[in-house]
Amino acid sequence: MDEYNRIDRNSGRQSSRPVLKSILSGKSTPRGSPSYRRLNSSRTPRRDGRINGFNTNCFRSNRIVLWLLLITLWAYAGFYIQSRWAHGDNKEGIFGGNDEIDKSDGSSELSVSNDALTDEVKISVNQSDVKKMDMVVKNDGRGVSHNILSVKKRSKRSRRGSSSRSKRGIKKKVLETENSNEVEVQEEEIPQTNSTYGMLVGPFGSIEDRVLEWSPVKRSGTCDRKSQFARLVWSRKFVLIFHELSMTGAPLSMMELASELLSCGATVSVVALSRKGGLLPELSRKKIKVLEDKDKLSFKAAMKADLVIAGSAVCASWIEQYLDQSVAGTRQLVWWIMENRREYFDRSKLVLNRVKTLAFLSESQSKQWLDWCEEENIKFKSVPSIVPLSVNEELAFVAGISCSLNTPAFTTEKMLEKRFLLRKSVREEMGLKDSDMLVMALSSINPAKGHLLLLESVYVATNKMTGGMVDDGESFKKMLRGSEEKKGKDIKLLIGSVGSKSNKVIYVKSLLDFVSNHSINSVMWTPATTRVASLYSAADVYVINSQGLGETFGRVTIEAMAFGIPVLGTDAGGTKEIVEHNVTGLVHPIGHPGTTVLSKHLQYLLKNPLEQQRLGLEGREKVKKMYLKKHMYKILWQVLYNTMKVN
Repeated sequence: MDEYNRIDRNSGRQSSRPVLKSILSGKSTPRGSPSYRRLNSSRTPRRDGRINGFNTNCFRSNRIVLWLLLITLWAYAGFYIQSRWAHGDNKEGIFGGNDEIDKSDGSSELSVSNDALTDEVKISVNQSDVKKMDMVVKNDGRGVSHNILSVKKRSKRSRRGSSSRSKRGIKKKVLETENSNEVEVQEEEIPQTNSTYGMLVGPFGSIEDRVLEWSPVKRSGTCDRKSQFARLVWSRKFVLIFHELSMTGAPLSMMELASELLSCGATVSVVALSRKGGLLPELSRKKIKVLEDKDKLSFKAAMKADLVIAGSAVCASWIEQYLDQSVAGTRQLVWWIMENRREYFDRSKLVLNRVKTLAFLSESQSKQWLDWCEEENIKFKSVPSIVPLSVNEELAFVAGISCSLNTPAFTTEKMLEKRFLLRKSVREEMGLKDSDMLVMALSSINPAKGHLLLLESVYVATNKMTGGMVDDGESFKKMLRGSEEKKGKDIKLLIGSVGSKSNKVIYVKSLLDFVSNHSINSVMWTPATTRVASLYSAADVYVINSQGLGETFGRVTIEAMAFGIPVLGTDAGGTKEIVEHNVTGLVHPIGHPGTTVLSKHLQYLLKNPLEQQRLGLEGREKVKKMYLKKHMYKILWQVLYNTMKVN
């Protein structure tokens, strides 16, 4: 009690404040005194103040560094997301804009039994839209009735969003069903069997993968990041217009352009005016986004893009509608026309003078279109550009030409060895002898490609020994000696592409009738495919027999030359610009007069394998100098730059 009831000397009042005795001195120490605080504190106040002050000053002095770190991390995250989005890596929908995610989030989960007319269907809807809904679908003999028992009212926006997503899902399924039905109909008209075609071979994709120990699926991109083209297209948006998805020249060229743009960091959307053909799975494999709509949705995407590139004269109708709906600032469009017939000009002539940039494939094509425009008094906004095609990196890689796909394990020398093994394997699969000369013609099968005239030339060459060149002046004795040298050698003809959407069924049947009526046993057929490296490796001679105005350019021509194959082509169109007579190949006239000349050229190469080799090597060197990817994209960069720059 003494500790709590001591009398304060100054006031004379009794104090209730507890007084403690110091352990060391034995004296009482008040609780608020400095001695008491020293005895009951883990550290001195002065030291504590110094420590707190140091932490605050340290944080303040390093605040700028922390902000810089945050900004760096944010910039890196943005760069990473943009790069993933540009390459189409959005399977999980982590970046937004994924239709599949939207449909799974906003649409109902519908479970239907096999008998949809008699069974009840229960639908569970996302809780964000409807809290509780039970829907029973019944058949009343006239149609389907919907009884909604309990529904929470939704906003107009949510209803509109869910309905549009469901429509997109239904539309996608309908398109897929229509595409599959179209392919089946085409196969039913001309079954792809040996009983129909006599001998159907290929495709040889599995043999390519096994022999080359490499597959296009492993390709991770071929963009040259240091090129002007890559710097121009990086992080920009492009919309590419395909007139169809067949495995023919224009769609294949546009697909490779889309793949290159993606590889260089651009965002690419494809509008397919017709989904007929077999390129849709290939576009999906390359992660190229194909818009489901070819009207309003495609116009909106095109207006938001930095540039629109249309890859066919058939795109004229779409271009006209797009220009009518777009504002002046969005009319940045490159029209890359890849056809060379008057019918294509007639359907596009009303739009030619409205497009900012026109591009053609060859000088002969450009001259022909300019002549037609002069007849119709059509003036362009600018001088048309010439953008020739190129051999893609995958084929150049297999052909043994240096490209971006080469690695220390896959050098050009190594690929040449593998190509020889591939040739041997494919020819064995076809049943060819080493002495057989395989003549190949890969294209859509229609009258403009001249397959029937080619069959006539092969028939003449295999049954009549005319021998030598047209103007070689060989004597009859030398011709007989050449025929003896030919003994044991045969000409085999491989025609593609069976099953292509661009094939004319009546014309294909006429070819089959000709082969059957003339008992030609040397003709083989191959289906339409993008895996053509094995076919080029197996071939000895390539024929491009386009009639009329000739081939617009002829991408297959430079592909064959890249593999060291001599080309026999018509003296028309873009072919005569590529094939130099008696230098990189041999040229013959169009029409029936060219049939006899072509048959003699085939005979000449059959008897002279060294000449065949010389022409092939010359053609390969020309491709290295003029028709590789780097040559094409150097020209295309200038075209895109001039179109996109602000005047």
